[in-house]
Amino acid sequence: MNKTADELFMKEALKLAEPRKGLTHPNPTVGAVIVKNGKVIGKGYHKKAGMPHAEREAINDAVKKGYNIEGSTMYVTLEPCCHYGRTPPCTEAIIDSRIKRVVIATVDPNPQVSGKGVEILKKHGIETVVGILQEEAKKLNEDFFVYIKKKRPFIHLKIAQSLDGKIATRTGSSKWITSEESRKYVHQLRKESTAVMVGTNTALKDNPNLTVRHIETERQPLRVVLDKDLKIPEDYNLFNNEAKTVLFTSNLADIDKIKRLEDRGVQIVRLPLKNGKFKLYDILENLYSMDVIHLLVEGGRDLITQFLQEKLFDKISVFIASKIIGEDGISSFGKLGVNSVDKSINLHLEDIKRFGDDILLQLRP
Repeated sequence: MNKTADELFMKEALKLAEPRKGLTHPNPTVGAVIVKNGKVIGKGYHKKAGMPHAEREAINDAVKKGYNIEGSTMYVTLEPCCHYGRTPPCTEAIIDSRIKRVVIATVDPNPQVSGKGVEILKKHGIETVVGILQEEAKKLNEDFFVYIKKKRPFIHLKIAQSLDGKIATRTGSSKWITSEESRKYVHQLRKESTAVMVGTNTALKDNPNLTVRHIETERQPLRVVLDKDLKIPEDYNLFNNEAKTVLFTSNLADIDKIKRLEDRGVQIVRLPLKNGKFKLYDILENLYSMDVIHLLVEGGRDLITQFLQEKLFDKISVFIASKIIGEDGISSFGKLGVNSVDKSINLHLEDIKRFGDDILLQLRP
């Protein structure tokens, strides 16, 4: 089959995977299609962790429809697994189905699989092509790639600000700087995340829920709260039963309050402080062990600034409203110690979206 046809069918596999972004964590999101004589005979995607992978779903779909899969081509967005986890290896299902050719968008970064799945398929005489729409496939699972390679969550910083870079007025008023359309899109970002994080000041000021509400979802992200003194009142939304909450605190916290929150199902993690702050690496290490693949950091200013200072971020989404607050407003970022322009944090502008009168800049390091 020619490269154009391969790309066409791979696009279809990517399209199947896209709506599952964030819903399969800690697994990657994967789509697969089976083609015979130029016609799609089976489609599948990974629904969620513990359920059959995309390859098996596509095979089952074709069989259910009464097709003979032997001699067909499978297109899959990520290298088929070759090890026993919560589900059996997909390479086995492909071999047993006598599929003739497998086209893979990108190799799996997981050392248990990386290249081994391809090797097994080739060893069984299956023609295997790797690298069709590779960049698109890597982008789809960018958080999974970071999680596997860097052994920490993918860090996505989200900021909502005025045209002149203010997140609130001098009195702390910030509702609402951005439009309803922008705020709705934030719920999409939450849906794609494993966890959403805020610091104490944001929690006290906004009393947020940090849940996905304005769009449909099958799961809520984990709420991550940093509160070294345990200042947040127990009746705040972050401690309701709409989603799970993990709270990072320190030895400064009141033991009785910890006990009461734990009784309500809040997971408490006590960490040491350095210069009065948590070490981000301590937090990320804990979140990594909790299978947090994608961390959306929703602020506030001090927390966002700390991530920037420590160069710990993979993506920044800045929502800019058509409003001007003035120099007495609260700036989006704190002090970064930049003395000359060549020492500033340089970013790559990846995408621009428009929501009503707001614009969203999506940036990378």
